[in-house]
Parts: sequence; structure tokens; C-alpha cells
Amino acid sequence: MSEKKFKKDALEYHSSGRKGKIEVVPTKPYTSQRDLSLAYSPGVAEPCLAINKNNDNVYKYTSKGNLVAVISNGTAVLGLGDIGPEASKPVMEGKGLLFKIFADIDVFDIEVNETDVDKFIETVKAIAPTFGGINLEDIKAPEAFIIEERLKQELDIPIMHDDQHGTAIISSAALLNALEIAKKKIGKVKVVVSGAGASAQSCVKLYISLGVKKENIFMYDSKGLIHHSRINQLDDNKKLFMQKGAFPTLEEAFNKADVFLGLSKGGIVNESMIKKMAKNPIVFALANPNPEIEYDLALNTRDDLIMATGRSDHPNQVNNVLGFPYIFRGALDVRATKINEEMKLAAVKAIALLAKEQVPDEVNEAYDAKSISFGRKQIIPKPLDPRLIYWVAPAVAKAAMDTGVAKKPIKDWKKYELELMERLGLGNKLIRNLTSRAKASPKKVVFAEADNYKILKAAEMALEEGIAIPILLGKKQKIQKIIDEYNLDLSDCDIIDPRDESESKFRESFAEILHQKRKRRGLTLYEAKKLMRERNYFASAMVETGLADVMISGLTRSYKDSIRPALRVIGVEDGLNKIAGMYILISKDGPMFFADTTININPSVEEIVDITLLVAKTVKQYKINPKIALLSYSNFGSNEAEDAIKMREATNILHKNHPDLIVDGELQANFALNKELINDFFPFSLLSDNSANTLIFPNLSSGNIAYKLVKEMSQNEAIGPILLGMKKPVHVLQIGSSVREILNMITLGVVDVQNRK
Repeated sequence: MSEKKFKKDALEYHSSGRKGKIEVVPTKPYTSQRDLSLAYSPGVAEPCLAINKNNDNVYKYTSKGNLVAVISNGTAVLGLGDIGPEASKPVMEGKGLLFKIFADIDVFDIEVNETDVDKFIETVKAIAPTFGGINLEDIKAPEAFIIEERLKQELDIPIMHDDQHGTAIISSAALLNALEIAKKKIGKVKVVVSGAGASAQSCVKLYISLGVKKENIFMYDSKGLIHHSRINQLDDNKKLFMQKGAFPTLEEAFNKADVFLGLSKGGIVNESMIKKMAKNPIVFALANPNPEIEYDLALNTRDDLIMATGRSDHPNQVNNVLGFPYIFRGALDVRATKINEEMKLAAVKAIALLAKEQVPDEVNEAYDAKSISFGRKQIIPKPLDPRLIYWVAPAVAKAAMDTGVAKKPIKDWKKYELELMERLGLGNKLIRNLTSRAKASPKKVVFAEADNYKILKAAEMALEEGIAIPILLGKKQKIQKIIDEYNLDLSDCDIIDPRDESESKFRESFAEILHQKRKRRGLTLYEAKKLMRERNYFASAMVETGLADVMISGLTRSYKDSIRPALRVIGVEDGLNKIAGMYILISKDGPMFFADTTININPSVEEIVDITLLVAKTVKQYKINPKIALLSYSNFGSNEAEDAIKMREATNILHKNHPDLIVDGELQANFALNKELINDFFPFSLLSDNSANTLIFPNLSSGNIAYKLVKEMSQNEAIGPILLGMKKPVHVLQIGSSVREILNMITLGVVDVQNRK
């Protein structure tokens, strides 16, 4: 993707729909006058008085305990430098988004127009009562050191400057594991550091805490080695790392070095420097976007190298998101008064230990790997590893308790781990994992309606993200006109017009395939040839013959007209009599699966069983355990009407023939989704300990109405309809789908292909 195009997309991303990336959402009911009188005057006076009597009650009656301030003055924003507080706001909002999706921590981003250290500190102190913790961000050194240290001394809530400590914590975990693989003792290694800013200094301090000898560390800034001979030029922070004696250049320092840490700029390390290093050298080239030495170049230079970078396209990405969300999560959950050295070291060790654990299938699949395991290419966990929250947060919380800075100690650790697992749900993780899987092995996606801007935009995004290889069907001139008009980058994509004379050979061969399948259903060869001029038939035939892997259609045509060609050309999966349509709704508590929402008008008992099994199989492929409710307006025989009996009988068949499934019914929807309610009235139910995540409806009307109501009223993101039961991957969009919905469908389609191989 061109730089110009990427910049345009970034601006559109931030400006489309509701501006920015975060919003405030009420957590209490507010629909009635009574609700409002409790939320505000006069009811709000009661928690105010309770807090006035005991300040700790602020954690009981307000959001303080789960609220972090992300604060910056914009003096050192990414690689952009001092761009000011307003210009730093998109970064701070982005940090807030990461806190929320990885650790369920709420954030207010605060941009302070103040560069004077004392005034900045006073501003932060003045607003600190609002927050349970403070994340300092993008503040230039050396002011950042002073600000963090003074705030830690003067406030009694957890405070961390992530630019300093985030990289230090993750790279320290990587260092411990790399040294273990290299069979080296931490107290004997020679470490060369390029860069002497806040992050580099914090890394080295933590390395020293872990056992690296200070005299074995050679740190370089833009003027050379941090050395005693430069004492008058160095600030107090750099003086901590001064070398005495010899004054080697950076290149000379590589001789017999065991570890290189780069936090400077790209391209400053070459092959000859890497060759000088000791056996099993460890190289952390963390400059972004271009590392100090390119990954492939370094590995081609030394086959005994252990390497990490800051990039996601190489193994061992040192990514701060492995640390800060979970460090604050653990600190908040015990109401820690600070984030101390012991808590950071606990995070280091937890991250390092997790990298040695057997990796779950969902992580392997997210990165298209058969078996990720501890070794040179896995010295730290993957950012999408769902276990991070319940490995790192408890370790940090325990360290806070052990060092006496926890005001609210955890007593039941098993319960706490379960709370952490349930806190996030699986919604965002599902989409991230599916996207990662799709990127790992992109497939050919044929679009039957490529003469539409939304389709072309989604195809461009899929191509840019490495999710799919688009094939565009339609009149070439019309498609090219849209591409040119909207400046889309689809120059590498095939554009095929099924009606063009150049495609006559394909039309002939495709028609023969269709004729053979339908000749005893009254379809002549002439009619088959005529049908192959239609894009949905042509696209279906491309999938059937392997020229494409998956077909996407339906944006501008009725569902019936889009699906009929695929059923005739490709057909239903062997052993099945019915196909079904499923929607995924992404909620805060995780994904919900709705079926049948698009195909079967009034399925029989046997068809309900088949639909349930189809859906369960698909949900399991997403590495989610289906907990299935067969819905009705009746609960366990409370009504003897036709629909209630149908769902009850289907449940009985499933219990008898598939006892491994968590499925129950017939059930009303509120009981299926409310664990407390079903426990009170029906504790015998298989769903009493497992709120349903998969809902099977008695007919098409109820399923279709339900998912559309929930989608529109909750503003939850929807993915679908996902077509289940086809012999080969075909997915039909809803008329009017958004670009994002189309992109999600492309992603699911690619994963569908992968699941069949």
C-alpha cells in the first residue's frame, strides 16, 4: 500500500462515524424518572455522604477502581517529536482503546498544555482523585523521569510511564528466556546498548535488577559511549551507566558481546558487527519501523542468533501490549498504592514463564502455525495469547500484596482467575484471531458484484491487510472507472467479465459442469451456457473448479437469487440435506451465535437437530465451546404448542445422540442468557452454569427478527450471514452491508477455506 493511501485511510478511520476511538457508556439503567433520580439528584447525595464519611467508599460507589488516566503533554509523541497536546490526543485515545480491549480497563485520555515540570506535576496531582491509576505517555526525557518519580512519591495510586517501563518489562522477559536457550549466565554477559533515552535507560535498570553486572553494560547515545570522560556532558540519569577505562566505538563494543539492545534508529548495525558477537548472540533490534539491523539479514549472518524486533511481521515481537494492560489490571484489582520494582519483576517473570507453556490451538491457528513452542522463535508470548490476562495480572497483584502496597488483598485466587477470564469475553479476540489466521494463509476470493464501490473498497482492504487475493467479476470498463474515481489500489487484481468473448472457453467448460449436475432436472446445455453469462453462476463455477477458493455475493441482489446459483453449481455438503444461515453478534461479553437466520422458514424437529449440529461444528472451529439454547416462548414443557414441542423433541434427540454437547431447551431467551435467573428456577438445566452463547430459533421469522433487533438496538457489530453446509465456501451478504461487514465476511470466508483443509 502506498504511503499516500495509508495516510488517507488513517484519516478516514479516525473521522468516520462517531469521531475518535473511545466513548463513555452508562453502566446503570437510565430509562425512567426513578433511574434518573437515583443517578443524579436527589439519590446521588447518598453515595456522596458515604464517601465523605469514609474516603475508601469512592471505590465502592464510583468507577474510580477501574479508571486509568492516560496523560501526556505531547512533547515526545511516537517518532513525531514535540507536536503538542492536541496532536497527541489520537495516540492517547488509542492507548485507551488497548487498555479496554485487552484488560477491560476504562480510560480518560488527558492532554495537558504544560511543559514546566512543576506545573505539570501539580496539574496531575489536582485531578488524581478521579482515577484509580495513571499511565504517563509520550513525555520527553529527562522530564519524564522527574515527573514519574515525584508523582510516585506524592500520590497513593499506581503510576507508570509506559514508554520507559513497557519495553523494559517485555524485553527483560525475552532476555531471561534467550539466555536460557543460549545457556548463558546473566551475571556474566556483556551487553551493548544503542540508545540512551527513557526506554533504554529503563531497560538497563531492569536488566541490572535481574542480575546483569553494571560494569558489563556499554550504553551509547548519539555522541558515543556513556563514559566517565564525558561526565560534564551527561545528565544525572545517564551518569548511572558510565563506563570507565577503555572507550570503544559502537562497532568495537560488539566484539565478544553476548547481547545487543537497540532503541535508536534503523540500519546502524551491519553484518560484520553481528559476526563479532559471542556464540549464540542475542539481538534485540527494537527501533521502529526499521530495526537497527533487518531481521532476515541478521539471521542470514548468524544461524545461532536469537533475535527480537518491535515488528509484528517477525517472531518475538517486543510489544508493550504484552505488559501494560495486565500490570495495571493487577495493580487496580488489589488497589495498589504504587507500581514498584517487585511488581514489574513479577510481570517480567510471568511473561517469561508463559512463553514456555504449551501454546493453545487458538494461538497456533491465529498465527497459522502447527505448533508454536518455546525456542529461538518463541522467547516471549504472542500478543493474541488469551492467557496473558490471567498469568500477568495475578503475578502483579501478588507482588503488590507481598511488598505491602496492596490495600485490598485477594483471598481467593481461583475465583480471581475466573473473573479475569470472564472479564473480556471473546468478542474482540475472535475477530483478531480470525484476521490473523486469514493473513497467515490468504485465499482467492471471487466477488460476483465487483462493479460496486463497497465491494471494491472491501477488496482493497482485504488485499492490503494480506487477508485475500481478490478476483473481480463484472464489466472491466465499469469496474476500472470506480477504481479510478475513488483512487483504489487494485492494480494487481484480475478483472473478469463473464460475458466477454475472451471468457468463452471457461463459459463452455463451466456450462458442461452445470449441465451434468442438472440435466435430469430439466436443464439443457444451451440453458447452462446462457446461465454462465451471469456472474453468480460464473463465480460459483470458479469455486467449484478451484479457480477461486471462496465466493462473496449478495450485496445488491436478493438472498434467494444469490444463493440459488451456488446450490446448483456447487451443492450441499455430503451427508447433509439442509444448509443454514448463522449470524455472529459481537457483544462485550463475547460473541453470540444466532441460527437459523436466513434459510429455513419452518424447520422440522430433525432439521432443528441438523441445524444445531452444523452450528456447533462451526463454533468449535472458531475455538469456542458452544453452549446452546433451543429457544421458544416456553420453558421445559410449560406450553404444549407446536413450536415448543418441536424444540423440546429436538433437545431430547440431541441429549440422546450427542451427550457431549452443552445444549438445552426448550427455553425462553431471558433464561438462556441469564445465569442467575435459570439457576433460581431451573437449576437442573445444562445451562445453569453456562449462559448460552449459541441460540437456535424455532423458525426463520423469530431468528431473523431477533438478530436484526439486537443488532440495531445494541449497536453490536454483526458478522454474517454465514452460510453453513455448502460443499465449498460460499457466503452471501445482506443487501446494503457496510464495507466493514463485507471485510469481516471476506475474513470468515478465508478461514472457512482453511478449516476445510
